[in-house]
Formats: sequence, structure tokens, C-alpha cells
Amino acid sequence: MKTLKTLLAAASLCALAPLSAQAQDTIRIGIEGAYPPFNAVDAAGKLHGFDVDIANALCAKMQAKCELVAQDWDGIIPALMAKKFDAIVSSMVETEERSRQVDFSKPYYRASLAVAVPKDSKIADVAAASMKGKAVGAQSSSTQGAYAEDVYGKAGADVKLYPTPDEAGTDLINGRLDAIVHDKLPLLEWLNKSGKDCCKLLGDIPGTEGKASVAVRKGETALRDRFSKAIEDIRADGSYQKISERYFGVDIY
Repeated sequence: MKTLKTLLAAASLCALAPLSAQAQDTIRIGIEGAYPPFNAVDAAGKLHGFDVDIANALCAKMQAKCELVAQDWDGIIPALMAKKFDAIVSSMVETEERSRQVDFSKPYYRASLAVAVPKDSKIADVAAASMKGKAVGAQSSSTQGAYAEDVYGKAGADVKLYPTPDEAGTDLINGRLDAIVHDKLPLLEWLNKSGKDCCKLLGDIPGTEGKASVAVRKGETALRDRFSKAIEDIRADGSYQKISERYFGVDIY
């Protein structure tokens, strides 16, 4: 009888082991690190920002250890598919093209595109016709880059794409661009810091609101659903709102 009880106890422990392992797993998160205030790298090489805090909060809810991996934006989806990390939490907006490559969780915030120009700019508004003959910059492999090419480029703008938004901003400051297209919240951050002496917000681009979500490899629905549930949980317990207000002063969900 004692032997039977011992065997049953051991069997119970074995049955629980997968659940325990799942509860304590490590999830590797890919983050760009060049998109303040959502993500950036400090002088010590450490990732920080809204995306980083959200990623850590989501991992905590999933009872998983978060391992952050810095990755250049142009290669972030290929790196995910190559299993360099398990998910992307880097303000990636769901698009039709990206959805053919990866699966997305429910969104953790929404954002629209906007345009910045020099303070003495004669560009009247954000309409495509106003950009004809103008040099317009944006980040490559991004929704803002795609918009700049598809809308402003087709209207006659000279579209220049950059590895990071900061590089486009530097060219705007130095007079090599007439305008830059960027997501509104990081663009406002840039205007309040690097671009405060030279540039201004021209306006939001109507109809460009996108959903920033967690991306995982195609078919990994269990992990996708874990992230979606964790997003609901940090919304419900108020931790999301605290993170959002720390960076933006409002709930950006």
C-alpha cells in the first residue's frame, strides 16, 4: 500500500510538472530600441520605454520570465521567424501584409500617423497634393514608410526611407527633407525634444489609425492567446493605465 501511494504521489507530481514548467517558462521578446518613448536603449545598453514596461507586465501576468532582445526594425520579422525570439512587442501595427507573415494578439494600443515640417514651411496641410515635389522622409519597413510611398510618392513626392525615425528627423532638422511622416505619439515626443527648435506638427493624417499588437510566428495560437488574455488582465487590474499615464499622461488604449 505504501508503495502504491508513493507511486501515485510520483505520478501526480509528473502530471503537474508540465503545468509548472509552463507557468515558469521564458518568453523572449523582440524590441527595436529606436522608437522613443515606446522603446529605446539607454547609455548602458538597456532597453526601456512603454513597450518594455508593457512586455514585462504581460510576462508577469503569464507567470513567465521576460527576456528582452534588441533587434533592428528592418529585420525584426525575419528574426522572429528564425526563432531569435518568440514574440515582438515593439509597437508593431497589424497590416494585411504583416498578417500574411505573422499572427497578432489583440491590440495593446492604437495610433495614427502625423506629419512634421520645419516651422517656416509653406506646406499647407497633410493632403497628398500638398506633398507634390517635396522631399518626404519616413522609416523603412513601417506603416508610415508604406503610407509615404503609397500616397505621397504616387502624388509626386520624393520619398526617402531611413532605418530609424531619428535619422529622418535629423535630415528634417538639417534641411534635407521638407516633411517627415511618423506615428503621432513618438513624433510629438521628438518635437518636444530633438525637433523643438526647428519643427512643428503639421497635422494628423485622417484614416490612418492602426492597432499596435503583439506578433508571434504563424500558427502559434496558444502563445498569441496567452498574450491577448494578459492584455485583458493588465487592463482589468489597472496596471496598463499606470504605465500609460507614466509615459503619456493619458490612457492611450
